[in-house]
Amino acid sequence: MTMFIRGSAMLAITAALQIAGTAASAQTEVKIGYALSPTSHYGVAAKKWQEVVEAETDGKFAFKHFPSSGLGGEREVIEGLQIGTVEATVVSSGTLSNFVAEAGVFDIPFMFRDLGHARRVLDGPIGDEILAKFDDVGLHALAWGEQGFRHITNNRNPIHTPADMAGMKLRTMENPVHLEAFTVLGAAPTPMAWPEVVSSLQQGVIDGQENPLSVIVSVKLDEVQKYLTLSGHVYSPAMLLVSKPFWEGLSDEDKAAFEKGATEAVIAMRGYVDDVEASGVETLRERGMEINALTPEEKAEFLKAVAPAYEEYYKTYDKALIDNIIATE
Repeated sequence: MTMFIRGSAMLAITAALQIAGTAASAQTEVKIGYALSPTSHYGVAAKKWQEVVEAETDGKFAFKHFPSSGLGGEREVIEGLQIGTVEATVVSSGTLSNFVAEAGVFDIPFMFRDLGHARRVLDGPIGDEILAKFDDVGLHALAWGEQGFRHITNNRNPIHTPADMAGMKLRTMENPVHLEAFTVLGAAPTPMAWPEVVSSLQQGVIDGQENPLSVIVSVKLDEVQKYLTLSGHVYSPAMLLVSKPFWEGLSDEDKAAFEKGATEAVIAMRGYVDDVEASGVETLRERGMEINALTPEEKAEFLKAVAPAYEEYYKTYDKALIDNIIATE
């Protein structure tokens, strides 16, 4: 009798271990890479995405985060998605036009009036049409995220007119739209992957950079930059992408969970941006940055100076598309 009980107990333990092992092996890992820290707007979006997917699928997926460019630069991460070695990313628009050319249209300077205008365009038919194009290049785009309007920081001088930027070595994203704009403005734009930027600023390799307040605050660029000019020259979207091979392997229920997660992640990301837009300037001023905002007259001068770049943009992007974006109410 005792032997029977012991044998039954052993069988029960073995069965329990087998069930636990099967459950563990059934859990699918989702490697998610992004350029900034877990406490940034990227990290906030990634965490919310994870929370919703795990809740909707009873923990079927295990997200493994690689923040602060832990999987390399954004181009490398996107290429990882294409070949299926990375499952997901929250990524800036900096390199997206290298994969889908039309994605660069949103980076045209002085095109969006405010955050509301930008969000209505991205959440509408124009934004949806461009998201769909990523399926043709081994990716699946779930939603447009957000970084906010971009501003210029530098260590050389305050900026009030395009002449103040003459010859300024300014780090830009690997984005032809931005490169064209800053070239026309007389700066010396220097495309550079994000992991190299802070050290290049520290060493004086570049004079400055441009980014939204959400980035400037979260990575403490005030520690390596003296001047901040609130130029609002470009609205900077982001995107939530998954690997197409990964996406095609999901059930319809799992796809719905990832879509719901992406939608809620965008809400969280935009909430972060709204908070930083409201408090970021004062935070940076308290940290010692010298800050000036372009007046409407100064911004008009920049818009006039960048007009020749628009002629170049019309060669790449349909003028009717640009006009429709500008006209969106």
